[in-house]
Amino acid sequence: MRLSGAWMADPGTQAVCAMLVVAGHEALFVGGCVRNGLLHQPVADVDLATDALPDRVMALAEGAGLQAVPTGIAHGTVTVVANGVGHEVTTFRRDVETFGRHAVVAFSGDVAEDAARRDFTINALYARPTGEVLDPLGGGLRDLAARRVRFVGTAHDRIREDYLRILRFFRFHAWYGDDATGPDPQGLAACAALADGVDSLSRERLGTEMRKLLAAPDPTGAVQAMERAGVLTRVLPGAQAHALPRLIAQEGDAPPRWQRRLAVLGGRDTAEALRLSRADSRQMAAITDDIGPDGPGPAELGHRHGAWLAADIVMARAALTATTPPPRWREEIGRGAAAEFPIRATDLMPDLQGAALGAALRSLHARWVASDFTLTRAALLDTLRGREGLDP
Repeated sequence: MRLSGAWMADPGTQAVCAMLVVAGHEALFVGGCVRNGLLHQPVADVDLATDALPDRVMALAEGAGLQAVPTGIAHGTVTVVANGVGHEVTTFRRDVETFGRHAVVAFSGDVAEDAARRDFTINALYARPTGEVLDPLGGGLRDLAARRVRFVGTAHDRIREDYLRILRFFRFHAWYGDDATGPDPQGLAACAALADGVDSLSRERLGTEMRKLLAAPDPTGAVQAMERAGVLTRVLPGAQAHALPRLIAQEGDAPPRWQRRLAVLGGRDTAEALRLSRADSRQMAAITDDIGPDGPGPAELGHRHGAWLAADIVMARAALTATTPPPRWREEIGRGAAAEFPIRATDLMPDLQGAALGAALRSLHARWVASDFTLTRAALLDTLRGREGLDP
């Protein structure tokens, strides 16, 4: 099997490979770029593994006129920038001692030792700049073809080295696994047995993994497996996966948005549970505040939140209530989003000022929304007649 792709042929990437190969060192693409390249999926980051020691990589890069940044040099990683793109070049490593998310490593000249310390077999695939694919442990290519996410070595050992791998197991299944056969039984059993290790992870790391997992085209199988293994409630206390399949069905061709999926899983408290950013927390609050069955209709939602967030709310509400959205709901959202309140503050000034002005504007706006955006400026101003000094 051979690897190919435009990303491999990039002049900057080839220059980084050449600086190593010409000096007699290995230059092996590794991890996500190989995995995604073989699956004909987009490649975001290009990582390389080499037998050259970090100081040697720095020297070779500088000699080739490339920028070298010691981003993780103590652990063997140098970022080599070529044509404005960073390439992480990491020396082959083997674990000496592991504890949590940290490990004592030693540099190695053996790619098989480097592969043995990786998390999943589909991430332990390498490729030469020529496209020749290497599977040092055996089984990685077979697992990739079967869409099977399987731990390298013993699942329990890999998880005890880093409990974040529990979340990564489900996240990688969401993106690369086969729901027809389900998650790897040994991996799933190990995740269930060691689920209490999730409690040792920071909420920010859990949030990062959940965002990535829920951004998959259809994360239903992975989330349901998390629930069965007792992992979902460790991440999101009180979360339930029953409405997620309905939401995915509602989405149709809509772009996946992890926020709407997270709202269906866990509600408003998920923002705090996962330490989401302020912007993401505001989006979650907007969805969950109006998600109830008695909440605003599509047109009002469109006016309140804009088209895409309103669509999140309509789809999430339908999923949670096991109903279908109202007829022409997308058109109604668009109509509400385009509606413009016909009253300006200057229409009520100088007769009304300060708090009285604000209260009047809010009251008129509520009347206008309740009229389904039909009340005209004149009709709205008529409702204020009788106020002292207000010109009718």
